[in-house]
Amino acid sequence: MSTGQISPSEEDLTSVVLSLKTAHPTLGISKILALLLSENPTWTVSEKRLRRILAAAGLVQQPPAQKPKPAAGGHVYPSSALIEGLDIAKWTQAVSVVYFDKQKGKGLVAKAPIAEGQVVWKEDPFVLGPEWDIYDLQAASRACGYCSTPLTDSPLILPCSSTRSSTLCPVRFCNRLCLKRSERTHPLLCAAQNPASAPLLAFARQHAWMALHALTHCAARLLLAAQAGDAVLAEDWRVYSALAELGMEERAQGSWLRGAEPDRETWEAAHKVFVRAFVAPPDAAAQKKLARLVKRPLPKEISDALFSLDGFLHGLGRMGLNLEAHGGLYILHSHMNHSCRPNISVRHLEQRTALSRITLVAQRDIAAGEELFVTYVNPSLSVRERRSQLGAWGFGQCQCERCLEEEKDTGAQEEAALPEMDDLEKELKAGLGVM
Repeated sequence: MSTGQISPSEEDLTSVVLSLKTAHPTLGISKILALLLSENPTWTVSEKRLRRILAAAGLVQQPPAQKPKPAAGGHVYPSSALIEGLDIAKWTQAVSVVYFDKQKGKGLVAKAPIAEGQVVWKEDPFVLGPEWDIYDLQAASRACGYCSTPLTDSPLILPCSSTRSSTLCPVRFCNRLCLKRSERTHPLLCAAQNPASAPLLAFARQHAWMALHALTHCAARLLLAAQAGDAVLAEDWRVYSALAELGMEERAQGSWLRGAEPDRETWEAAHKVFVRAFVAPPDAAAQKKLARLVKRPLPKEISDALFSLDGFLHGLGRMGLNLEAHGGLYILHSHMNHSCRPNISVRHLEQRTALSRITLVAQRDIAAGEELFVTYVNPSLSVRERRSQLGAWGFGQCQCERCLEEEKDTGAQEEAALPEMDDLEKELKAGLGVM
């Protein structure tokens, strides 16, 4: 090392690294480092330091060998990252994203007072792997294959453009706009265009496995984003890789599954059909059809993060932690933390035009600087039951205000449902919240 070399400040290095990664989203760590040093010959930067900065920004997958480190007491918490360059203003001017700490992760905070009943924002899904009764309607050509709205006899309805008499794709769409937007995922999930996907969707349906269904849609979106160009892939990968995650193995070791997820044998079987659907179809005809859709492979780092067994299990964990009750994955919504006394309600109000769109409504007045919360479980349950179900999210025993209050009460009070939560309970039972 020459005497003229320096170690740049964290601020300067982060700024330059993020600019380089944004300009060259498909380059791996070593190539980004080489480019960084060629443009800044007086700097000395290690690959480890570069990886840490990119990982903190959600722009690189942590090495698979690195498992989450237990906190004090042996508890392993989910990890998450901020989405670099996220434009919150396209949804709302009322909130901002905050990163609290490694244990809590990120969340949403009110920028100004929000009145009770106010619509804080509306949001369409990043991907939608709908709940199974809606999926069955889609498979029967009775619900839109993009927005999931039940279909009528409207003349605007369009079939999948790839349907042929010899190869049927049953999916139909509300209108031309939904058909166009479906291009982000549908081609790789279409029985006519990618028949290798049919066994994967059937496997998810057989096991009623919403996390696998959603991960299937994410993989399709990322693969098709790569065909659209580096910038499109980089934007979608930033969203996916920044989602809160806790791998299936870590969840199992922590006894958080509680029988609610398939066992390891089923995970491995799911991984096989997942890889066959998107990477290695079982026969030459299916391989040829997949090759027509995927002409540009994913960068190795992203491919490994999606299709290796470890990456697949972490992907399932991501879906399990971030899905809304109806199977949608929503970018801004995925930032929200839980409270058993939430101040935000998640509703599907546009059931005749865009069922998959969520509307987030203030349940009470919210002060500027106050965090926004939804409930992940049925709020009418007792504190013991709520904490038991919340174990699936991996953030430890719920310590929200309501739980701490009820913890001090008698067992009789603990088992009583709070009257003021009746409306929220009805919404959750109708599928209007996060459970």
